[in-house]
Amino acid sequence: MTSTACVPGQVLSNTSTHVPGPGTHVYETKILASILGHTLITSSPDKSSKPTISVPRQSTSPLTSTNNVVLPEVGSTVLCRVTRVRQRELNASILTVISGITQPSPSAAANTEIIPYTHLTTDDLQFQAVLRREDIRTHSDATTTVASSYRVGDIILASVISLGDERNYYISTAGNEFGVVVATSEGRNAMVPMSWKEMRDVVTGKGEPRKVAKPS
Repeated sequence: MTSTACVPGQVLSNTSTHVPGPGTHVYETKILASILGHTLITSSPDKSSKPTISVPRQSTSPLTSTNNVVLPEVGSTVLCRVTRVRQRELNASILTVISGITQPSPSAAANTEIIPYTHLTTDDLQFQAVLRREDIRTHSDATTTVASSYRVGDIILASVISLGDERNYYISTAGNEFGVVVATSEGRNAMVPMSWKEMRDVVTGKGEPRKVAKPS
């Protein structure tokens, strides 16, 4: 049984081949991860039925296991929540360190380890990061703006490029694999990616600009 690492919003399978289980949700015919973790595929007792794919919640707290405590370092891929957007940069809280590869893809799952270094979700208790405008895209120019790439509350994949100062890490989303993986629209509805620069409200159909991470 293969277990693959996944992040919220990542497409795991299709309803034509699997039944969605805990930790997942369905958009159209796609089964997506709702939480961070690893997939679990459970066979149905009825051989004629489809197997269930789920993302179980972790049963142990990272704070009680020193083996699971990993600090961000240069080159680490991190999952962050945007907390503040300004003209030339944004602030974010580092939620999770993803080590082993630059992108959580099923083909490389065997070499991937997703490590939440704390179960506390209050932004003030997380490591803080800064993403500068020039580090948003590989070829950022005068037309690249922070506001047209990210909004407060977005969950983004990024790479740590500098340990920064005593208060912040510096991160980058330059590269197709980095950017928004989960976002909420202005109407407070879930959004799905439509292109590398747009996400769309699943209820209203209205598009909003984002720097979107390339789907796995």
